[in-house]
Amino acid sequence: MKRIGLWLVLLALAFGLAACGDKGETGAQSSPPSGSPSASAAESQQPQASETSAAETKRTVYPLTVKDATGTEFTFDKAPARIVSTSVSETEILFTIGLGDQVVGVSDYDNFPKEVESKPKMGGVTEPNAEAVLAANPDLVFAGISIKEEALNKLRDLGLKVFRTDPANLDDVMNNILLFGQIGDRQEEAEKIVANMREDVRKVTEAAAKIKPEDRKKVYLEFSPGWTVGKGEFMDELITMAGGVNIAGDTEGWNQINEEKIIKDNPDVIFYGADIVDDKSGKKLEDLIRGRSGWDKIKAVAENRLVGINDDILSRPGPRLTEALLQLSEGIYPGMVGK
Repeated sequence: MKRIGLWLVLLALAFGLAACGDKGETGAQSSPPSGSPSASAAESQQPQASETSAAETKRTVYPLTVKDATGTEFTFDKAPARIVSTSVSETEILFTIGLGDQVVGVSDYDNFPKEVESKPKMGGVTEPNAEAVLAANPDLVFAGISIKEEALNKLRDLGLKVFRTDPANLDDVMNNILLFGQIGDRQEEAEKIVANMREDVRKVTEAAAKIKPEDRKKVYLEFSPGWTVGKGEFMDELITMAGGVNIAGDTEGWNQINEEKIIKDNPDVIFYGADIVDDKSGKKLEDLIRGRSGWDKIKAVAENRLVGINDDILSRPGPRLTEALLQLSEGIYPGMVGK
């Protein structure tokens, strides 16, 4: 349940961003997340059948049987023609691999790509509007890590086919993209997206491998006012891939910050969610960080090494996640990738 708690934390932040509301992927609130990170569901989500035609065009062979992150088994006799997505990350995947025309409903807080603006709205990401989803008459519903178990069960009790994902790391995200491509008969498109993501990873990790252990920069990431991330989550994984040392790496999951510890750890670089505004003070997150007592002595603040990253690409486990990886790499070691 800890991962769901995180997204509830991130959910609150989204209401402060241009009134775009609960994205289920970024947010800020005073209460901590609950539960613990879930294990990767990638293995259980692998499809059982696919083939390559004589023209080297990959097509899905139906019936196709797969399992989702809950262990529920699904059999598809053909590609779904009507899809509802109740999660912003899943929506991005569907549109990126060319299934946008099949999407007949999205969450109230989807904002990317632009085409989602014209799609019927299905309610929030934690508790979708069951009546609206049912009325959309979908062949398949995609739900992400934000959905509450009760809401998931309600949709399934209505006879809806709800496929839930729960990516914990970058590999899980890429596996989900490939899986969506196989379910929707868009394998080539999905493989191209994943190939590009893997190339981003290759460039960053090869460059990071050249850095001596003693030269690795200490990194602090504040994705939401007063919140940082430790081991077991993809944000920590991205920092490590980029060659940084997460100063919160001695913790697990999502944590409220300890200001004195951060001052003591003295990070070389600080990343924060760009344009995030603290609900309590009304200040932008960057100004909040700079104004904290004693933080002017932190190396990153003193040397102006504060780097804002778009909170959508940083916090959404979707196809833009390696864009965040590239920005983290550039923020820690400017110009390193491509040398």
